[in-house]
Amino acid sequence: MYNIGLVSLGCAKNQTDAEIMLGILAEDGFNITYDPSEADVIIVNTCGFIESAKQESIDAILEMAQYKEERCKLLIATGCLAERYSSDILIELPEVDAIVGTGDYDKIAQVIRAAFDGEKKVICGHRDRTPEERLPRILSTPPYTAYLKIADGCDNNCTYCAIPLIRGHFRSRKTEDVVDEARRLAQSGVKELILIAQDTTRYGVDLYGKYSLDALLEELVKIDGIEWIRVHYYYPEAITESLIDTMARYDKICNYIDMPVQHGNNDILRRMARRTTREEMLEKIKYIREKIPDCTIRTSIIVGFPGETEEQFNDLCEFVKEVRFDRMGVFTYSQEEDTAAADFPNQIDEEIKESRLDTLMTIQQGISLELNKAKLGKTVEVLVEGYDEDSFLFCGRSRGDSIDVDGKVYFATEEDVNAGDIIKVKILDADEYDLTGQAEV
Repeated sequence: MYNIGLVSLGCAKNQTDAEIMLGILAEDGFNITYDPSEADVIIVNTCGFIESAKQESIDAILEMAQYKEERCKLLIATGCLAERYSSDILIELPEVDAIVGTGDYDKIAQVIRAAFDGEKKVICGHRDRTPEERLPRILSTPPYTAYLKIADGCDNNCTYCAIPLIRGHFRSRKTEDVVDEARRLAQSGVKELILIAQDTTRYGVDLYGKYSLDALLEELVKIDGIEWIRVHYYYPEAITESLIDTMARYDKICNYIDMPVQHGNNDILRRMARRTTREEMLEKIKYIREKIPDCTIRTSIIVGFPGETEEQFNDLCEFVKEVRFDRMGVFTYSQEEDTAAADFPNQIDEEIKESRLDTLMTIQQGISLELNKAKLGKTVEVLVEGYDEDSFLFCGRSRGDSIDVDGKVYFATEEDVNAGDIIKVKILDADEYDLTGQAEV
């Protein structure tokens, strides 16, 4: 039987699609290999969100194409870039033998078989389709952590964002299907569930006529074996008091809110077509911190949006100083074709964008250092991830640190610990991103 290799790029939503493709292929009798030199078929699950991601995907396709000079017989492009630019890929990247879009990843096995029969199969344009539930899945995360996609697509139509063009309208999964998958993940040894969607706070509106993330969490906390539940991404305008009250009520739900605010100036927010204001966000954050004092709030921000003046950027800086986010990712605006903002006047020079990014990150580094130093002497729960050879310490993540995007907790211990254990660590040192401490017996 043929060996399948897969390279997945981009976000966690794309990663879960890749995991399902691997599960389908394994169930169909294909062998999975993690060495591309041993693969008969290589799948590149692409990202197409912003320009740098598109280039990374193209580079990955070209890199994997080199293996066709050796053992590899088929090169398949899947995911967001494949969905958005299928016609261009066929012309510009003749090395690609088949293309599968974001709504058709469940057809991967039949596409590969057709390609072996000489058919250059292209299945795209069904981005509003939701594949059938209970699909097999092979996790690419550590065995104790798994992403759980609760919805796909987006209806927010922010002027800078191509996601609705790539992944279609917002579509929630049924609560019973989400809970069923969560149970299966728990039975496989998963301790930390990370709920993902483009807009998790809007979960259930399309199916049940109301925001239903709080009701979903009420069901997930009942599952034996799941010890941490983390949610990415809370859009500020859809964070309800009921949702925050539910978070505060259950210890299993991590006090961690990833809230992509994108800017702090009202004029920029309006031109981004965001559905909230600076004042409303400040009020919402105040409520969260009153209700959950130890809540870690993470955000993402775009600098250099078309027409962003120096005064508006300074307004953003003051907003960041006022809020004092625990975690923050900053991105330069990417001019994406077919989005409204791509045609806005006064596009900002790349050099100015980079300068503003550096300025904002310098501000945030100071805030992060202060917030981390405030944890000295405190004890935190840590999900052990392994031993770090560089520091000669074990490492893991606290409830305030999500996988791949946040910092680490490094710690010494005289006890035996294993990856996946949840232990208590007393914090003794801190820098801008990471904490160091001693495991408590």
